[in-house]
Amino acid sequence: MLPAGHRPTGLLRELLRDFAQASATRRPIPPLRTFSSRQRPQQRHFPRSSSSSLFPFHRRTGVPANLPALAPYSLWSRAVRSAKEASEIDDLRDAISKASSPAEAAEAKLKLFQAIYNLDKKTYAQEVEGLQLYEEVTGLWSDKREPTQVEALKDNEGFLNYLRTLGTLVSSTYKDAPEEEIASNLEKLNTALQRRNSVLGHAPTSATTTATPELTPTLAPTASATPAPAAPSTSTPPVPPAALISALFSGGSRGKGGEAKIASAGSYGSWSSIFGGASAAKAGSPEPIRVIVEEPKSPLVWRALKFVAVTALYSFLLLSLLSLLIDSSGILRAGGASQPFQPTAPPDPSDPNRRGTTFKDVHGVEEAKAELYEIVEFLKDPKKFEKLGGRLPRGVLLTGPPGTGKTLLARAVAGEAGVPFFSASGSEFDEMYVGVGARRVRELFTAARKNAPAIVFIDELDAVGGKRSPKDQSFHKQTLNQLLTEMDGFSTGEGIILIGATNTPDALDRALVRPGRFDRQVVVPLPDVRGRMEILKHHMKNILYDKQKVDVSIIARGTIGFSGADLQALVNQAAVKASGENADMVRPSHFEWAKERIMMGAARTSAYITPENKLATAYHEAGHALLALYTKGAYPLHSITVIPRGAALGYTLMLPEKDVQSHSLTEYRAKIAVAMGGRVAEELIYGKENVTDGASSDISNATQIASNMVRRFGFSEAIGPVAHMNDSDQPSPSEETQKLIDGEIKGLIEKAQDRAREVLTAKKDELERLARALVEYETLDSAEVQKVIKGEPIRRTGLE
Repeated sequence: MLPAGHRPTGLLRELLRDFAQASATRRPIPPLRTFSSRQRPQQRHFPRSSSSSLFPFHRRTGVPANLPALAPYSLWSRAVRSAKEASEIDDLRDAISKASSPAEAAEAKLKLFQAIYNLDKKTYAQEVEGLQLYEEVTGLWSDKREPTQVEALKDNEGFLNYLRTLGTLVSSTYKDAPEEEIASNLEKLNTALQRRNSVLGHAPTSATTTATPELTPTLAPTASATPAPAAPSTSTPPVPPAALISALFSGGSRGKGGEAKIASAGSYGSWSSIFGGASAAKAGSPEPIRVIVEEPKSPLVWRALKFVAVTALYSFLLLSLLSLLIDSSGILRAGGASQPFQPTAPPDPSDPNRRGTTFKDVHGVEEAKAELYEIVEFLKDPKKFEKLGGRLPRGVLLTGPPGTGKTLLARAVAGEAGVPFFSASGSEFDEMYVGVGARRVRELFTAARKNAPAIVFIDELDAVGGKRSPKDQSFHKQTLNQLLTEMDGFSTGEGIILIGATNTPDALDRALVRPGRFDRQVVVPLPDVRGRMEILKHHMKNILYDKQKVDVSIIARGTIGFSGADLQALVNQAAVKASGENADMVRPSHFEWAKERIMMGAARTSAYITPENKLATAYHEAGHALLALYTKGAYPLHSITVIPRGAALGYTLMLPEKDVQSHSLTEYRAKIAVAMGGRVAEELIYGKENVTDGASSDISNATQIASNMVRRFGFSEAIGPVAHMNDSDQPSPSEETQKLIDGEIKGLIEKAQDRAREVLTAKKDELERLARALVEYETLDSAEVQKVIKGEPIRRTGLE
């Protein structure tokens, strides 16, 4: 026995390490088998591994024997094989426990040992379990054994696997193996061959045992090589461990090196007892096993190219599958339009929750409501129009600024008529794959036909029906063409009305708005003062406000240019502001705060402004205010503040007293003068050298007004009533005309600046008082400004 803690060293340790590495990589090669003397000698061709390992290839269950050693296995195949092996081991353990006889149990144990040995990855406990099973079935180390155990011990393949398992356990494969077990297994490895020969009755090699040339294995690189005879031996000592391991696992060595290692194991007569002992006992001259070792026929470059080609093929198939899945699931579709188009349920007047939208909910657009009312009548009674041969348009186009209620009008038409309402956005048809957008258009109209009569509403129509050009992508053209085809494919008798909405009707393709398609356009303008009052009253029904102090007409007059959506936001933000202040009701100050927030943005109350910059801003805004007060044609002053909002450090708000559809020359000149008032005020107080860039937006605004006066409105005597637009459709003016236009624009601005300088110079005291009041109070309304310039004190008490 070797002492505990002794590990193999030197050549034996290197061989065992190489053996462990080779055992970890199971290659699909069948076991070496002997041949009967009556059989025809066979030559087995085994692919040669490029590895320089000294050990043979091993079996792997479930893998064809003729599979090349370098063939790659997929992860799926490995997973399936691993699951199959685990299931097979569990079945064999069950078979052992359920065996009805010792012979049946022994057979199951041998199968379990072989299954454990064939595992790709084994644990130390599994290796030990396999050894114990083999020793129990064969009785190799027992003093007494049954005949069935002797028969089991005769199996050369099982014995070789037993020796290989011992070699694995004494190698450095398992770092946590106990030292005592390593020493015991190493002793078994040294004596296992002699023990087996003694049990089977094989006489040890002696002087009478002579190796024949036929018993020497052939390890040549080609099939035509002849066997190399082994040197005869008259006295063979016991095989040492290093030589045993070398002889057992020299099948993978190269050239003469393998022959030398087998020869070093001693006479082949003793070695033949492992492979050919049984055959030799029955026949005097057993046939040898001829192993033909061949180099790989495929060069490394060719194998690499095959690997790249297979990888590219699988990648292409995987990406194609993923693209189909993404397309079918709608993950990348714009607007989340992965679900089929579903209509809005028809309104039910008897159910308050399903009352729907009607014309009573739409305010401020009476003309548009009147034009759409005949659509409602048609949907309610189509025969009324058909009996006289009349035909309603297939499509109605709603145009107007954003927020004026185009979508609300379309829903009101469906609600009044009591028909299903299909709504879609133009961006929903804009897909990344060719043909998908056109398919979505077909799905929309197919769903509408199934639910006819119905209304189909497409918002932002310019996203799908814009003007075509040769540079457009093919999918955009296909979507628009499909829309045109669907519009031509249904008649008004089907009860389908298409309503489109856009903010830019000029951007639509001409084929879309021709007669027979969208041949009726309904303009939805911004509401006037009466419309704003109706809209405010409609939304203020849902909030609690001070009806004694809040005058809806005043709010309506002060919200010129507000759309219906702006007015709804104004009422909502005023209510939110009052709730944040824990007020019992919404007061005028809350509506004023909401209006300024919508017009100028949120106040930056936390922004730090130095006293010098704050005073300079006060002079600038006071200049605007005084010009608004003392310039004929200017809008009335509403409020003035030095609190930063958005990108502005302060602003002066001027609002017209009534809705204005056109402006005069005097009003345009007043606008330019008011715009230049801030810069002139800075110049009067600080001098020309200290004027800041705070007037950049004012100068840009004044230049735009003056340019329109000269180029578009004909307010220049030198240019006359001639339009010189910058559009590409019109010819560019000559160089002389362009210089004249630039001179006229500059002249208008300079005259307005002189007018501002004249007014502020005369009202410099008022400028000083107003600037100081702004620094103190930060925000002043028109009434407070009048008190300041008159020298009267300002008194603020409570909420107004």
